[in-house]
Amino acid sequence: MASPLNFHLEQYEGPLDLLLDLIRKQEINIYDIPIAKITQQYLEYMQRATEMNIELSAEFVFMAATLIHIKSRMLLPRDPELEKLLPEEDPRKELVERLLERERFKTAAEMLHEKRVIEEAVWTNAQMEQFRAEAGEPELAVTLFDLVKTFQSVLERSKKRPMYEISTEEVSVPDMIRYLRKVFDRENEVAAEELFERQRSRRSMICLFLAVLELVKLQALGLTQTGTFGQIGLKRLKGFEAAFSANGTVAAIEEGYH
Repeated sequence: MASPLNFHLEQYEGPLDLLLDLIRKQEINIYDIPIAKITQQYLEYMQRATEMNIELSAEFVFMAATLIHIKSRMLLPRDPELEKLLPEEDPRKELVERLLERERFKTAAEMLHEKRVIEEAVWTNAQMEQFRAEAGEPELAVTLFDLVKTFQSVLERSKKRPMYEISTEEVSVPDMIRYLRKVFDRENEVAAEELFERQRSRRSMICLFLAVLELVKLQALGLTQTGTFGQIGLKRLKGFEAAFSANGTVAAIEEGYH
């Protein structure tokens, strides 16, 4: 079977990106990953990287161990009677959830990058200055890029401090949308960096970031900045209550993440 990896051996930001690439190139159903096949291809990538003197982070090694562990759990026979009394959860479930979150984050980042490319293609520098002077505030798409940079800097700092990862934590984007509603029921404006720093795990941070993007898109929240290179803030807009009303669109968004 031909390898789905190119001969020049593509490089990835992390093991989740590698797994997503393997899954998408082979058109595999992400909810029904053939774990033995994917594990073999993942280990093949690591072997080829070693042969080409490409240094991989510890995250790649940890993911390899995780895949082998999942594979072994799926190969172990289960007692049919025990299965009736205590059904076992699919060993792949947590991995699938992490892959879906990573894919959503990548999609959001790619969307913002495309907006920036379009902005730069349409506006010359002189036209942009004139547009900003007339509008009085930076274009929202530009501010979103600043939000992404803020989020990335918080994630980088989180690697250097203890994170309270809870093994049974099942926080989701809908959970974070509801969390933001509580926050902005009490406050009209909050620093984005402070909001991210309040989270106890990287998973929570990523879900919060995606929730912010959803509410910004609905114009329930707006982005502010205190001058050039200033801190990015989140503020409640007039559309906040409408978004969370009984007929609002937040419920549909939450359903889409289930």
